[in-house]
Amino acid sequence: MPRTRIQSAREEMTPEPRIDEIVPSAALPKGEVELVGANLGPNPYGPPVVVVGMNSAQVLMSRPQRVAFRIPENATSGLVEVRTPAGVSNATPIHIARELSSGLHPVTNPAVSRSGMIYATISGQRGKQTPVSVVRVSPDGRGTPFASGILNATGLAFSPEGDLFVTSRAEGNVYRIDGAGESTLYAEGMGVATGAAFDGKGNLFVGDRSGTIFKIDSQRKIFVYATLEPSVSAYHLAVDTEGTLFVTGPTLSSNDAIFAINTHGEARAWYRGLGRPQGLAIAKNGDIYVTASLHGRRGLVRVTSDGHASIVVAGINLVGVAFSPLGTTVVADNDAVYDLDLGVEGMNAF
Repeated sequence: MPRTRIQSAREEMTPEPRIDEIVPSAALPKGEVELVGANLGPNPYGPPVVVVGMNSAQVLMSRPQRVAFRIPENATSGLVEVRTPAGVSNATPIHIARELSSGLHPVTNPAVSRSGMIYATISGQRGKQTPVSVVRVSPDGRGTPFASGILNATGLAFSPEGDLFVTSRAEGNVYRIDGAGESTLYAEGMGVATGAAFDGKGNLFVGDRSGTIFKIDSQRKIFVYATLEPSVSAYHLAVDTEGTLFVTGPTLSSNDAIFAINTHGEARAWYRGLGRPQGLAIAKNGDIYVTASLHGRRGLVRVTSDGHASIVVAGINLVGVAFSPLGTTVVADNDAVYDLDLGVEGMNAF
């Protein structure tokens, strides 16, 4: 039905929407993002419509000063607008992660080689072998099978020499994989072996999610390094240049911590206040990036050294993160790996 002159005049009197901020300014497909501004909510003439590029997004909540929406599955980096019967808002840029490879099953951090090749697992259900254990993904998104025969491949870590190591949570073993994808047993008896990380001295740390952090030195001697509260899923590990080991292990609490373990094996809660914290990586400036929920919002969380936490990438079901030497940030959910440019340089522990 055509608008009457009175109706048109009333709509013209309604202020146009305005976007002041987008929180966060980066997301994965299906991630939940908020816009902050003015005149964003519904008015007497209709609800707001959020458009990402050329795609309409699902609006989850709308108020005059805030609108929450879900990133469309096929959206790419571009501009976000809010459209109401009163007009169209200013356009605000958003960075959307690029899917590199899907059909995977990562359960911890991906690993990135010095040349920028990304390695992720197809872990599978506990006790069930998958045809491929580890997949190698090139920076342009070409995924190829890399290693097989490892039951429930879980944690991935590169040694200072550039060799790839992978844990088996079903067997409690650690395997070394050569450049051709052939695996050899490196250590066994690691319990429910999940996360893995090397320090600059060649020590390999392995997290047994039942409550133990093991240290395997360069001579393959095994030590109980620290004990923590058991995790309901996995331990996730990262080491800084000082040799401090950072660990997450989600429990049933919504107030979980990132633990810091010094070189003497003494553990303390470095930051507390996360829901289901999983994969983590350390930036060159010392900030820790962890896949978790913060105040009920899910995604990639940045925690600064002074204890300030914020969501920097919106995403659901995220399990891991790694920084590429090519300058991108690689994130993994329970099916795929993605990359995006956050302008963050990773810390190189060796």
